[in-house]
Amino acid sequence: MDLKLKPFDFAQAAARAGLGLNGQPLAKSKAVGGASFGDAMAQAMKGVSQAQQESSRLQREVQLDNPTVSLEETMIAMQKSQLGFQATLQVRNRLVSAYSEIMNMQV
Repeated sequence: MDLKLKPFDFAQAAARAGLGLNGQPLAKSKAVGGASFGDAMAQAMKGVSQAQQESSRLQREVQLDNPTVSLEETMIAMQKSQLGFQATLQVRNRLVSAYSEIMNMQV
């Protein structure tokens, strides 16, 4: 498993979000991706699930004294899966809060 950190590319992140470097939305034809929010959430949930499965697999291998799996690699995988889960949980909490606030608005 490759655990190298890559530098953050702001231009690429802005383009992926459909924004220009100045923070203004790009025209519809220039936006990258075009996936709906639901698709993005589903993809994020799959990523978190895969990270948790990989973490569980590495934990099992360490418990079985597999010499090819290091404890450091396992701990990093565990932290990645925990961070992903916490981030997903926070997004869910914010969405529920926003939904409740919208439902309580007077029309």
